[in-house]
Amino acid sequence: MKRRYFIKTSAALLSLSLLPASLTAAGNPHKRRFRLLFDFDLKYDQKLFPARLWNPLPRHTPWQKVKLLRCTGNYDMSNINRKNDYDAQILYTAWQKSDRPKKLTIEMELETTDRSVPLQKILRASRQNLPIPDSVRLYLKPTAHIPTDGKVAQKAAELTKGIGDRFQRVSAIYDWVTETTFRDPAVIGCGIGDAGKMMRSGYFGGKCTDISSLFVALLRAAGIPAREVFGIRVGKSHFSPALGKSDDKGFADISTWQHCRVEYYIPGAGWIPSDPADITKLELVEKRKYGDPRVQALKKRYLHTWEMNWIGFNSARDFVLYPRPEQYPLNMLGYPYAEVQDEVLNYYAPKTFSYRFTSQELF
Repeated sequence: MKRRYFIKTSAALLSLSLLPASLTAAGNPHKRRFRLLFDFDLKYDQKLFPARLWNPLPRHTPWQKVKLLRCTGNYDMSNINRKNDYDAQILYTAWQKSDRPKKLTIEMELETTDRSVPLQKILRASRQNLPIPDSVRLYLKPTAHIPTDGKVAQKAAELTKGIGDRFQRVSAIYDWVTETTFRDPAVIGCGIGDAGKMMRSGYFGGKCTDISSLFVALLRAAGIPAREVFGIRVGKSHFSPALGKSDDKGFADISTWQHCRVEYYIPGAGWIPSDPADITKLELVEKRKYGDPRVQALKKRYLHTWEMNWIGFNSARDFVLYPRPEQYPLNMLGYPYAEVQDEVLNYYAPKTFSYRFTSQELF
């Protein structure tokens, strides 16, 4: 007999600690609010199959506030956990072997504020040369895809030779990365972010994870804590449609809009936002050269700023999901990750996976 199809709404999945009490800055043009729907209907070529799904959830920060998080579906079990070295918040959902659909919807509302650390604050802190706190030293360490030795170390030393000031080191590396790298549209998804391979091969084409990971590896090799931030674009950019767009009602299908950014750390100034990869995207989409004033304007801005038509998930690299999947460690978690039987679904292919992510800006 066919099992009864049912829907569960998990109140337990609403992380109340993440929900601030009020919205305080209505009317501020830099504040934006988005309603996101992540819809999953896992597909497989057999009628009876079990499935497991891990999906990254947004961080809650002063510039990215989670106002609503609700999950519905016909799953057999689910939980939100941070059982990893990077404190990445992940929704885990599982379905037993059956012929019923494997469905999940994650509904979220987020308020974002454009994030920028003033240059004067950064310069003042950098001159003080304060010690790096233990809490961020994880982001000086190498990983499988972010080496800090070999050609990475050699290039970092070359770029920062004679430079003692931390922010000047960051700026020298940022200048080289944004000028040397280019966006390669043939790369699948966001790329794999193998900084060591890029340096060994001398091929500096890629997409956002590739370019961000190269920047992070060079910064770490130069003694600057740094990390990728994996996330997704959610709406229109006020700088360029190349960096995000929506229809005239603020709606967008964002299923393939995953995007990786960077944060680097200077004691006294904290974590500072940056996005070298979008410099290369602007060049490609708008057909501009690196020296173009418009490219240089974005480059200057994105050394210490994020436009928040994007939300960030986590900074996890080369880590093990919980519960442990068939394949580990995982390179990164910017996309949903699912296993059916012992096969990994292709998270770069929303239609065959299958999932659909949409965003509605709430005016």
